[in-house]
Amino acid sequence: MSVPTAAADQAICAPLPVLGADVTVPLVTGGDVTYAALDYAASSPALQRVWDDVAAYAPYYGSVHRGAGYLSQLSTDLFESSRVTVAEFLGCRAEDQVVFTRSTTDSLNLLAAALPADCQVFVFETEHHASLLPWRDARVTYLDAPRTPGQAVATLEKALAARDPHGPALVCVTGASNVTGELWPVRELTAAAHAHGARIVLDAAQLAPHHPVDISELDVDWVAFSGHKLYAPFGSGVLAGRADWLVDAEPYLAGGGASRKVARRNDGGVDVEWHTTAARHEAGSPNVIGVYSIAAACKALTEAGFDRLVAREQQLVTRVREGLAEVPEVKVLSLFGDDAPRVGVLSFVVEGWNSSHFAAALSAEYGIGVRDGLFCAHPLVRTLLGSEPQDPGECGAPEAAPGERSLNAIRVSFGAGTPDEHIDRFLGAVRELVSKGARWTYRTEEGRCVPDRGTAQV
Repeated sequence: MSVPTAAADQAICAPLPVLGADVTVPLVTGGDVTYAALDYAASSPALQRVWDDVAAYAPYYGSVHRGAGYLSQLSTDLFESSRVTVAEFLGCRAEDQVVFTRSTTDSLNLLAAALPADCQVFVFETEHHASLLPWRDARVTYLDAPRTPGQAVATLEKALAARDPHGPALVCVTGASNVTGELWPVRELTAAAHAHGARIVLDAAQLAPHHPVDISELDVDWVAFSGHKLYAPFGSGVLAGRADWLVDAEPYLAGGGASRKVARRNDGGVDVEWHTTAARHEAGSPNVIGVYSIAAACKALTEAGFDRLVAREQQLVTRVREGLAEVPEVKVLSLFGDDAPRVGVLSFVVEGWNSSHFAAALSAEYGIGVRDGLFCAHPLVRTLLGSEPQDPGECGAPEAAPGERSLNAIRVSFGAGTPDEHIDRFLGAVRELVSKGARWTYRTEEGRCVPDRGTAQV
């Protein structure tokens, strides 16, 4: 069974076509401008190819694993073939399982729920909250932020060498930082983990959209990522990797789909036989459209030529880094140094500016969408800023005076759908704001930083 899909041989542009490329937004200074979406690290725009594939399937939508009708059977085939597509995209081993979840956060919470008893978990403070926080029921060792890739490996090796060598252990590490975009030494960290009898899970939420991820090549035990960062709409995610801990664990959710057989006992109780496949942790009616959108994105990126996409993105990274370096008031945040390899994610502060005001001015006066705050990686950003905990949502905080530390940061992020013009507009806006200042003042309104239309400064 099959449904129509977008042509696989369609012309691949640089950038790839995405939804929203022609959306215009109003400027506080008057008129409209095409929106420059530069917040890919939060959610990337959906690829047009993905949307077309989902739209082609939508009329054929049916229940999954729950019906004998044609559309139900077709949807079930589509759901399971999507699992195969994702496994191929990730270079999974033959014995690996691909479990569909709601997000990276959901995937790592699932794995946390599946940890063996008395498992030790090792995680750097540099992790995004999705990979920093799920391990509440385990013995957790939080590792200090390293300042070089080599220091990251040495820190992990030292911590693992001091652990109880007889119990289970798990290392959780990001592939690319959602704050700095820097690439982490995944192969070396994996080798260190395995040398000390520990397993490792890779948070690939920021890596997978920007760089090929191959489980077999990296030798990691699990990979987690989200569809909404991989150019796929809808709430869906993936946990892929070794099956044994997942099979031995109680189902993440109890309900239909996770169970093979349910029977009443004579004593009035219920006996349940759970699936041993990925279905064990996929209870309930699955998000077939979300799952199919992930598979469609995997196919689109593969067919576009991931190496070509990586090369183009690196050109954009170089342009942004060089452009920001020309503005003395701008400081780009980094753990491993200014020249460290990174994906299309950069965070920075501007001397004399409240970061929330700067981001608001980029939006209101130039139609550029970036992120400001602590990026759900509070310990890392505070380490990079050298600041004490502050309210990350306070737009109305006093503007940082020259030489003072900023309370939060600004993040620009981009990828396969970003046109060169958006990068040029962003760099031009940064230069203009720093040299001339904002044309409007900004205030807090319902937790957001917005232009105060009664106080234009020009």
